Amino acid sequence: MEPVKVGVLGLGTVGGGTVNLLERNRDEITRRAGRPVDVIRAAARHPDRPRTCSTEGIQLDYDAQAVVDDPQIQIIVELIGGDTLAKELILRAIDNGKHVVTANKALIALHGNEIFARARANGVTVGFEAAVAGGIPIIKAVREGLVGNRIEWLAGIINGTGNFILTEMCYAGRAFGDVLAEAQRLGYAEADPTFDVDGIDAAHKLTILASIAFGIPLQFDKVYTEGIGQISTDDVAYAAELGFRIKHLGICRREGEGIVLRVHPTLLPERQLLANVDGVMNAVMVNADPLGPTLYYGAGAGAEPTASAVVADLVDVVREFTLEPENRVPYLAFQSHSLSDEPVVGMQSVETAYYLRVEARDQPGVLADITGILSHAGISIEAITQKQPAPSAETVPVILLTHQVQEMRMDEACERIEAMEAIQGHVTRIRVEALR
Repeated sequence: MEPVKVGVLGLGTVGGGTVNLLERNRDEITRRAGRPVDVIRAAARHPDRPRTCSTEGIQLDYDAQAVVDDPQIQIIVELIGGDTLAKELILRAIDNGKHVVTANKALIALHGNEIFARARANGVTVGFEAAVAGGIPIIKAVREGLVGNRIEWLAGIINGTGNFILTEMCYAGRAFGDVLAEAQRLGYAEADPTFDVDGIDAAHKLTILASIAFGIPLQFDKVYTEGIGQISTDDVAYAAELGFRIKHLGICRREGEGIVLRVHPTLLPERQLLANVDGVMNAVMVNADPLGPTLYYGAGAGAEPTASAVVADLVDVVREFTLEPENRVPYLAFQSHSLSDEPVVGMQSVETAYYLRVEARDQPGVLADITGILSHAGISIEAITQKQPAPSAETVPVILLTHQVQEMRMDEACERIEAMEAIQGHVTRIRVEALR
């Protein structure tokens, strides 16, 4: 059969990896797709710059719009990132009747509802496996592999930069800022690491996973998001003493009143599978009925892992060329007219256990006052310990583990503790999950 002609927008790390993979595994990909898949044109900010991939036979352009408007091209692969120019180009490609493959999680999380509706109206397909967890085929697993299951919850380490930082803090006892600087030197973190360390990147990905898991519209603005910048080496060490490890998790779960979407640092029991996912690796655990818990683990970023997901989407799109739009796999797992209006529950209603660290003056009655405030709020304490103060220190760390309590009650209790004259600074709190 005639080759499928592809245009690539962006020849950076992932774009170069995609071109290389298509060439290196050309025979295997052709056999699986049923026809060759050829990149014939690509847009790059600096077309004359040396590349990590061969550009033989590929027309290079500065103008991405020219690639989108090329009548020969059947599939556009968007790898430029961002949610402004990328959105314009993707919508233009769809209006031109071209299928789209993207690795752009921010674009899908923020504008996916609009993009999918436009694609359905034009009878084309949008593939976005590479937008979540790099090379781990988590979207396909949840959307297609678990199609007969009711998903109860999923939880994942879906940002490799944050996981690298917490891993180094755990095993090497290094400070947050020191490890972040190394992550930037190694290329794991951007010069501006805000999206990674503040949880925004993970929230984009969780938005997509939650929509596929529960059949709800994409709702990024309803994800509770908290970063890891407040985690200290002391917190990591105290958590280890208590039998826990700190991980930055994205969690979505069915609750009584609706669905909860949250990204935050979490204490996990050290024997829990997710607690042992280290370095820049990603992993997502899914609990479904009737299958039960399953874990999907692998490289969450990088040229070749992400290219693997991009090429998988390309092959899927080629396979669907002959299908009518209504017979294709739905973008969010459920048919578009069957998406649920189940509400997303606010964080104030969530119930979890908590780790608390309080810096208190070493004087009589302080510990009793803290426990009295928690007791008055109906918060049950599972464990409490007062650490030895550092030499010449004016405060002593008090560490508490609570049983499950509603977030709103914990907020009120922490405000009262922080108002105590003997307390210095804010209460450090990290949610505790068993993921059962």
